[in-house]
Amino acid sequence: MTTEQTLYERSGRLCELCRAADHLSIYQIPPGSDTSAETSALLCSTCQHQIDDPSIINTHHWRCLNDSMWSATPAIQVLAWRQLNQLSEESWAQDALEMLYLEEDVLNWAKAMDKEVQETTTPTLDSNGAELKAGDTVTLIKDLDVKGAGFTAKRGTAVRNISLTDNSEHIEGRVNGVRVVLISKFLKKTN
Repeated sequence: MTTEQTLYERSGRLCELCRAADHLSIYQIPPGSDTSAETSALLCSTCQHQIDDPSIINTHHWRCLNDSMWSATPAIQVLAWRQLNQLSEESWAQDALEMLYLEEDVLNWAKAMDKEVQETTTPTLDSNGAELKAGDTVTLIKDLDVKGAGFTAKRGTAVRNISLTDNSEHIEGRVNGVRVVLISKFLKKTN
Protein backbone atom coordinates (compact mmCIF):
# COMPACT_ATOMS: atom_id res chain seq x y z
CA MET A 1 0.00 0.00 0.00
CA THR A 2 1.36 3.45 -0.89
CA THR A 3 1.80 6.26 1.63
CA GLU A 4 -1.14 8.10 0.07
CA GLN A 5 -3.42 5.06 0.33
CA THR A 6 -2.37 4.49 3.94
CA LEU A 7 -3.09 8.12 4.86
CA TYR A 8 -6.50 8.11 3.17
CA GLU A 9 -7.40 4.92 5.01
CA ARG A 10 -6.06 6.19 8.37
CA SER A 11 -7.86 9.53 8.08
CA GLY A 12 -11.16 8.36 6.63
CA ARG A 13 -10.50 10.75 3.72
CA LEU A 14 -10.62 13.78 6.03
CA CYS A 15 -8.01 16.30 7.16
CA GLU A 16 -6.31 14.74 10.15
CA LEU A 17 -6.34 18.04 12.06
CA CYS A 18 -9.61 19.85 11.26
CA ARG A 19 -11.62 17.02 9.63
CA ALA A 20 -12.26 19.00 6.41
CA ALA A 21 -12.97 16.87 3.35
CA ASP A 22 -11.77 19.21 0.57
CA HIS A 23 -8.36 19.98 -0.95
CA LEU A 24 -6.45 17.21 0.85
CA SER A 25 -2.79 16.43 0.25
CA ILE A 26 0.13 14.79 1.99
CA TYR A 27 2.05 16.99 4.42
CA GLN A 28 5.58 15.81 5.25
CA ILE A 29 6.50 16.52 8.85
CA PRO A 30 10.09 17.75 9.23
CA PRO A 31 12.86 17.17 10.03
CA GLY A 32 13.98 14.48 7.66
CA SER A 33 13.09 13.36 4.18
CA ASP A 34 11.26 10.15 5.04
CA THR A 35 7.94 10.11 3.18
CA SER A 36 6.32 7.26 5.05
CA ALA A 37 2.83 7.43 6.53
CA GLU A 38 4.40 7.51 10.00
CA THR A 39 6.04 10.89 9.29
CA SER A 40 3.27 12.37 7.16
CA ALA A 41 -0.26 13.63 7.61
CA LEU A 42 -3.21 14.12 5.30
CA LEU A 43 -4.12 17.80 5.63
CA CYS A 44 -6.43 20.27 3.95
CA SER A 45 -4.95 23.30 2.21
CA THR A 46 -6.12 25.64 5.01
CA CYS A 47 -4.20 23.72 7.68
CA GLN A 48 -1.12 23.39 5.47
CA HIS A 49 -0.97 27.09 4.60
CA GLN A 50 -1.35 28.16 8.24
CA ILE A 51 1.30 25.68 9.43
CA ASP A 52 3.74 26.88 6.77
CA ASP A 53 2.99 30.60 7.30
CA PRO A 54 2.22 31.39 10.98
CA SER A 55 1.52 35.03 10.08
CA ILE A 56 -1.85 33.99 8.59
CA ILE A 57 -3.03 31.87 11.51
CA ASN A 58 -6.78 31.99 12.12
CA THR A 59 -7.13 31.10 15.82
CA HIS A 60 -10.75 30.02 15.44
CA HIS A 61 -9.82 27.45 12.79
CA TRP A 62 -7.41 25.77 15.22
CA ARG A 63 -10.01 25.05 17.90
CA CYS A 64 -10.18 21.72 16.08
CA LEU A 65 -6.98 20.83 17.95
CA ASN A 66 -9.05 20.22 21.09
CA ASP A 67 -10.10 16.98 19.35
CA SER A 68 -7.19 16.13 17.05
CA MET A 69 -4.56 16.45 19.83
CA TRP A 70 -5.94 13.17 21.22
CA SER A 71 -5.07 11.27 18.03
CA ALA A 72 -3.23 8.00 18.59
CA THR A 73 -1.02 8.85 15.58
CA PRO A 74 2.32 10.41 16.65
CA ALA A 75 2.53 12.57 13.50
CA ILE A 76 -0.81 14.21 14.33
CA GLN A 77 0.23 14.67 17.97
CA VAL A 78 3.38 16.47 16.78
CA LEU A 79 1.41 18.82 14.53
CA ALA A 80 -1.16 19.50 17.26
CA TRP A 81 1.59 20.27 19.82
CA ARG A 82 3.33 22.61 17.38
CA GLN A 83 0.16 24.54 16.53
CA LEU A 84 -0.92 24.77 20.17
CA ASN A 85 2.49 26.26 20.95
CA GLN A 86 2.03 28.73 18.09
CA LEU A 87 -1.31 29.72 19.66
CA SER A 88 -0.15 29.68 23.28
CA GLU A 89 -1.27 33.27 23.84
CA GLU A 90 -4.85 31.99 23.57
CA SER A 91 -6.14 30.69 26.91
CA TRP A 92 -7.90 27.70 25.32
CA ALA A 93 -4.67 26.67 23.54
CA GLN A 94 -2.65 26.99 26.76
CA ASP A 95 -5.23 24.87 28.58
CA ALA A 96 -5.01 22.24 25.84
CA LEU A 97 -1.19 22.25 26.02
CA GLU A 98 -1.34 21.71 29.76
CA MET A 99 -3.56 18.64 29.22
CA LEU A 100 -1.60 17.22 26.27
CA TYR A 101 0.77 14.38 27.11
CA LEU A 102 3.32 13.19 24.57
CA GLU A 103 5.65 10.24 24.87
CA GLU A 104 9.28 11.38 25.17
CA ASP A 105 10.23 10.40 21.61
CA VAL A 106 7.16 12.17 20.17
CA LEU A 107 7.89 15.30 22.24
CA ASN A 108 11.50 15.28 21.01
CA TRP A 109 10.25 15.03 17.43
CA ALA A 110 7.86 17.95 18.00
CA LYS A 111 10.65 20.06 19.50
CA ALA A 112 12.99 19.16 16.61
CA MET A 113 10.31 20.37 14.20
CA ASP A 114 10.49 23.82 15.82
CA LYS A 115 14.28 23.81 16.18
CA GLU A 116 14.83 25.75 12.95
CA VAL A 117 12.51 28.55 14.13
CA GLN A 118 14.17 28.65 17.56
CA GLU A 119 17.64 28.93 16.03
CA THR A 120 16.72 32.10 14.13
CA THR A 121 15.40 33.96 17.20
CA THR A 122 17.20 35.50 20.16
CA PRO A 123 17.07 33.03 23.06
CA THR A 124 15.12 33.85 26.21
CA LEU A 125 17.45 33.61 29.21
CA ASP A 126 16.69 33.36 32.93
CA SER A 127 18.50 35.29 35.69
CA ASN A 128 21.43 32.85 35.54
CA GLY A 129 21.77 32.91 31.76
CA ALA A 130 20.10 29.51 31.23
CA GLU A 131 18.05 29.32 28.05
CA LEU A 132 14.30 29.01 28.61
CA LYS A 133 12.14 26.95 26.27
CA ALA A 134 8.39 26.52 25.90
CA GLY A 135 7.13 24.03 28.47
CA ASP A 136 9.86 24.73 31.05
CA THR A 137 9.16 25.37 34.72
CA VAL A 138 10.58 28.51 36.32
CA THR A 139 10.61 29.98 39.82
CA LEU A 140 10.26 33.67 40.66
CA ILE A 141 13.40 35.07 42.33
CA LYS A 142 11.66 38.16 43.73
CA ASP A 143 8.14 39.39 44.55
CA LEU A 144 6.48 40.86 41.44
CA ASP A 145 3.42 43.09 41.28
CA VAL A 146 1.06 41.72 38.65
CA LYS A 147 -0.40 44.74 36.91
CA GLY A 148 -4.10 44.52 36.21
CA ALA A 149 -4.59 41.38 38.29
CA GLY A 150 -4.45 43.00 41.74
CA PHE A 151 -2.01 40.65 43.44
CA THR A 152 1.69 40.15 44.05
CA ALA A 153 3.38 37.02 42.76
CA LYS A 154 5.61 35.90 45.62
CA ARG A 155 9.26 34.90 45.39
CA GLY A 156 9.59 31.13 45.11
CA THR A 157 6.35 30.71 43.15
CA ALA A 158 6.70 28.01 40.48
CA VAL A 159 5.36 28.78 37.01
CA ARG A 160 4.91 25.56 35.03
CA ASN A 161 4.66 24.99 31.28
CA ILE A 162 5.75 28.48 30.25
CA SER A 163 5.30 29.90 26.76
CA LEU A 164 7.80 32.07 24.95
CA THR A 165 6.77 35.38 23.42
CA ASP A 166 8.04 37.44 20.48
CA ASN A 167 10.04 39.47 23.02
CA SER A 168 13.07 37.48 24.19
CA GLU A 169 12.93 39.22 27.59
CA HIS A 170 9.39 38.01 28.39
CA ILE A 171 7.65 34.69 28.98
CA GLU A 172 4.01 33.85 29.61
CA GLY A 173 2.68 31.56 32.30
CA ARG A 174 -0.03 31.06 34.90
CA VAL A 175 0.34 32.51 38.39
CA ASN A 176 -2.58 32.02 40.80
CA GLY A 177 -4.64 30.77 37.85
CA VAL A 178 -4.10 34.00 35.90
CA ARG A 179 -2.20 34.10 32.59
CA VAL A 180 0.54 36.74 32.98
CA VAL A 181 3.64 38.03 31.20
CA LEU A 182 6.81 37.82 33.28
CA ILE A 183 10.23 39.34 32.74
CA SER A 184 12.78 36.56 32.29
CA LYS A 185 15.52 38.25 34.35
CA PHE A 186 13.35 37.72 37.46
CA LEU A 187 13.05 33.96 36.85
CA LYS A 188 15.16 30.90 37.50
CA LYS A 189 14.80 27.73 35.43
CA THR A 190 13.99 24.71 37.62
CA ASN A 191 13.77 21.77 35.22
